[in-house]
Amino acid sequence: MLEEVRIQGLGVIDDAVLELSPGLTVVTGETGAGKTMVVTGLGLLFGGRADPQRVRPGADRAVVEGRLTVPAGGRVADRVLEAGGDIDDDVLILTRAVSAEGRSRATMGGRSAPVSLLAYLADDLVAVHGQSDQQRLLRADRQRSSLDRFAGEQLAKAAKQYTLAYRRHREVTAELEELVERARERAQEADMLRFGVEEIAAAEPLPGEDAELLAEETRLAHADGLRMAATTAHEALAGDPASDVEVDVAALLSAARQAVASVREHDAELAAIGDRLDEASYILTDAATELASYAESVDADPGRLAQVQERRALLTSLSRKYGGTTDEVLGWASEAAKRLADLDNDDERIEALRAEAAELYEGLDRCAAELTRVRTEAADRFGAAVTEELTALAMPHARVSVRITTGEEFGPYGRDEVEVLLAPHPSSPPLALNKGASGGELSRVMLAIEVVFAGADPVPTFVFDEVDAGVGGKAAVEIGRRLAKLAQRSQVIVVTHLPQVAAFADAHLVVEKSTEGLVTESGVVRLDRAGRVRELSRMLAGLEDSELGRAHAEELLTNAAPERAYPAA
Repeated sequence: MLEEVRIQGLGVIDDAVLELSPGLTVVTGETGAGKTMVVTGLGLLFGGRADPQRVRPGADRAVVEGRLTVPAGGRVADRVLEAGGDIDDDVLILTRAVSAEGRSRATMGGRSAPVSLLAYLADDLVAVHGQSDQQRLLRADRQRSSLDRFAGEQLAKAAKQYTLAYRRHREVTAELEELVERARERAQEADMLRFGVEEIAAAEPLPGEDAELLAEETRLAHADGLRMAATTAHEALAGDPASDVEVDVAALLSAARQAVASVREHDAELAAIGDRLDEASYILTDAATELASYAESVDADPGRLAQVQERRALLTSLSRKYGGTTDEVLGWASEAAKRLADLDNDDERIEALRAEAAELYEGLDRCAAELTRVRTEAADRFGAAVTEELTALAMPHARVSVRITTGEEFGPYGRDEVEVLLAPHPSSPPLALNKGASGGELSRVMLAIEVVFAGADPVPTFVFDEVDAGVGGKAAVEIGRRLAKLAQRSQVIVVTHLPQVAAFADAHLVVEKSTEGLVTESGVVRLDRAGRVRELSRMLAGLEDSELGRAHAEELLTNAAPERAYPAA
């Protein structure tokens, strides 16, 4: 709900503050007092077009600031917080400034914001119906959503079934399109993987084979040196059997053992050294034996060396393509085989998806047809209800209908395009709302639509400008009654020049210009009961102190009291 609006430098308004209330608030005043600037200011506040010509002459800019209450956790509050704005105790501050040069600036919750964001929030905050600023219900998407809510539970159930079918159909068709579009890429990928798997399978690499072959190649390449080293080491340890000279380590160690063994019983320390000499003798003997065996096993085999080098070259080639080691190559082959299986199954998947998509299409078509049927029935009821309202609003020959055009393509809400049409006279063809009525008539049409939609498409605040243009008498009373009805669910702000409408208000604001011809801070006055009587008398007879006018004003207030949202006001 709008709690307060401050307007500065806009048209004839210098600096004015409007304190607003729940229910129906009317704004009245003499012609040229600046009543319409109130609606213009509200339009600016909620993202309307900025016209620098509206800036008051002599002022640098026009500024509109609004204080609103918004429920925590609602869509508006969440969007404000996402944009970095602040909401203090459920109160949101919006501002809009327009310079005389045409520059526009907006803030939301203390944070600069694009004007488009104000317009986005306006969808959930306010519906402005002005002479040249009809919003919300002129948009096709809002007309469709409003009609859907008007249709009630039957359409909600059909819409839920359609949404589920639509989402699944989109998922299946998207997957199918991706598989079909990528058929060539998948075929190329499969060829590459198949070549790699076959190449690896032909080579038959074994786990760890590359490391084993490297070790074997190194040994074969250095066979002569290895055998010579082993033979020399063996002769140094065990001696050369063909030589009579015993200068080997085994002989020397044996002499040392014998020397110690002859006297070891006389000293425990020397005996311990003798034990270590015995242990060294055993180790030396084993090493000498192994050296002899190793020397005999080492054989220079050029043929085998060539085979090993050829095998290593093959494995190295595979490693460059598929992995750094033989184990990694085998791992790549395993994963490639799995991917090949998936790719080979794509053709079967495509056929299965095509069958599923065809079945889903039939179900989606049935759901869309049900949506169209329910919408068509609701459209007939809606058109009749609005037409009936217009009869009471001094448009007895006007007819409102809803055109539902069913296309071929499925959308998130079905295949229907919804457009509300107006035929202001029996001989005129039905046209779009903004083409079928004048400004004043359009405001009345919008009032009738809002009254019919009330509850189905709730908006916290409605603003009407000159909704009573060109009417009077009983029709004016009916307009006031319908505004009061709408105010039972929402806050309604109306600029009016008819006392019959103003009498239904829960709060009455009067705009007065100062002697300088400007609306100042004290120029917007909230009237009490006595003040309302005087203002209604002025509106009725042009004379505030007319006894007859006062009596008529009292009668209007008394008769309208039962219709008000807040009767005690």
